[in-house]
Amino acid sequence: MSDAALQPADPASLIRSRQYRVLLVLAALIGLIVSTASWAFLELVHELEVAVYTDLPHHLGYSTAPTWWPLPWLALAGLVTGLAIARFPGHGGHVPAEGLRTGGAPTRPIELPGILLAAVATLGLGLVLGPEAPLIALGMGLGILAMKLIRKDAPEQALGLMAASGSFAAVSTIFGSPVIGAVLIIEATGLGGAVLPIVLLPGLLAAGIGSLVFIGLGSFSGFSTSAWALSPFPLPAYGGPGWGDFGWTILLAAATAIAVFAIMELARWSKRLVETRLVVLTIAAGLVVAGLAIAFAEATTGQSPEAVLFSGQDAFGGLFGAAGTVSMTTLALLLLFKGLAWSVSLGNFRGGPTFPAIFLGAAAGLLAAHLPGYSEAPAVAALVGATCVSVLRLPLSSVMIALLLSVKAGLSVAPLVVVAVVVAYLASLALTAFVDARVGARTTAEEPGGVAGTVENAQPSLQ
Repeated sequence: MSDAALQPADPASLIRSRQYRVLLVLAALIGLIVSTASWAFLELVHELEVAVYTDLPHHLGYSTAPTWWPLPWLALAGLVTGLAIARFPGHGGHVPAEGLRTGGAPTRPIELPGILLAAVATLGLGLVLGPEAPLIALGMGLGILAMKLIRKDAPEQALGLMAASGSFAAVSTIFGSPVIGAVLIIEATGLGGAVLPIVLLPGLLAAGIGSLVFIGLGSFSGFSTSAWALSPFPLPAYGGPGWGDFGWTILLAAATAIAVFAIMELARWSKRLVETRLVVLTIAAGLVVAGLAIAFAEATTGQSPEAVLFSGQDAFGGLFGAAGTVSMTTLALLLLFKGLAWSVSLGNFRGGPTFPAIFLGAAAGLLAAHLPGYSEAPAVAALVGATCVSVLRLPLSSVMIALLLSVKAGLSVAPLVVVAVVVAYLASLALTAFVDARVGARTTAEEPGGVAGTVENAQPSLQ
């Protein structure tokens, strides 16, 4: 979805026109359709999780799932995801190792079956990714499909506008706020200038209606929407930052950026490796994630492999509830094993990177709260923001997500969140530039026409 596809000759006159008012009505309809489809998708994934990891072990006579339980299911997830990537249009959708930036043509309706198949297998069977990227694709695809069903010869501007409205509605269902969903989509797509109000009005309308429908469906059906929708962390009230808080925040935000950068680089490396034999090695990647989950359970006492699996948003209650009793070693091992599992999932499966980033940021904050002069509320809020911006590269969205989740601590955490996001964002950009420069220099030196080749080839003529 690009500005060029949406840019009208006169944005102000378009907003005042009758055609635009009709598009607003269509956006509201799309918000209704997309929110219903998003709710059904998330409930399907949630029910699959419960059936595989809770109900089935009980039916087989286990009180809880045995330690080896993730192995066959993550192998199955690798098989299904690999086939969806290799055989279906759209290659299973957005690669989460690329962050959450979107651009180019919106998701076509024909690509939705492969995207949803890969996402259900990834999310429902335990890989460490979230639902936001498949939901964005679902919203875009359904928005375009609805517009084409209403008018087969719809112009590209109208298709792009409905695709944007659908993505607004889809994302708002999990972030609990149409505004946060709107900011995320706007920042991820790079929309701005004259085109922004054109997209913003129908997008907010679709997102608002979508949020209401999503909540209403949960109440009407009896299914809980809390399994996916984010809600504020149970943080203690925070009186205000001191110099020590700022010092720790700067150091830890920079360290977070380095750690996340390493995770993303490992994800891209594993993606290149797995693509050499896509289906077979995607199965192997699933087994690697299962092995990491099992290794965590074996290395800790009384911990389940499921702590490493899934995106983590349904485990925040347990994470904060156990914060006072769990050891620092267990938290450190959770960060290590879940971070590695997230890396493998980012490179080779299909889903979104945001929810695992939030979970790891929260776990890192609980660990950092043991540092002298640093407490739980600022540590968690700052490191959630730093982790999000390090993977998403969307500073405004990262600040808003961190503030939403830390609202119970009070607005006094806001300066630390902003500092953490800025430091982590700049550090991530610097690391990317450094690695790109090193790779570029190495490539130039190895090429026959590069600097090394030119000097070497010129030597005979200089003698």
